[in-house]
Amino acid sequence: MKRLYIAGYYRCFIIMVRTLLFLFARFRVAGKENVPPYGPLIIVSNHISNFDPHVIGTAIPRRVRTVAKVELFRHPLTALIVRGCNAIPLNRQGVAKETFAEIIATLARDGAVGLFPEGTRSTGQLMRPKHGVTTIALRTGAPILPVAITGTEKIRSPLSLLRRRQVQVTIGQAFTLPHLEGNIAKPQLAALSDMVMERIASLLPPEYRGAYPLTPPVKKA
Repeated sequence: MKRLYIAGYYRCFIIMVRTLLFLFARFRVAGKENVPPYGPLIIVSNHISNFDPHVIGTAIPRRVRTVAKVELFRHPLTALIVRGCNAIPLNRQGVAKETFAEIIATLARDGAVGLFPEGTRSTGQLMRPKHGVTTIALRTGAPILPVAITGTEKIRSPLSLLRRRQVQVTIGQAFTLPHLEGNIAKPQLAALSDMVMERIASLLPPEYRGAYPLTPPVKKA
């Protein structure tokens, strides 16, 4: 019964978000054909707005479980949304072992999980990532789907929707990380995490790429 409730709630919520985007934004999705229709999937994206998880859920033609800070589960209004969408709670003040376990269990059930490698919202440009996404991908072998979002950073309040902001979601091709044996050193984790971020950066306009400009800086003579 709970699964049916969550499935129904999620569908209704996404329809509502899609309707709002259609009415109050110039919403575009490119690359939807790149989404694997089944199997475990780690969806990774830049994070520039609190609205991003809902935009991802609208753009991806699969039910996506995202991670939400535990504080959202304590407020009656936001708790209704995150629980109804079956979000995974994250306590950012401690070691999130329970969060990792729930993400891995969702992937083991061939589910799709939406994660933000940076670990927090940026000011609009990509930042260096945490290593959580890389750790999960290496442990599960699940493919990673890079997604780039632009425009949501301008949606700061319901009134800002009246200006019909352009919101673009670009979905890249899924990939897997190389299989590594034994203990993985931090430099290896960092290099693989950078690989994930570069896939996201390649889908973004230059002004959003931040720490990942992709083209090397020109050396001064």
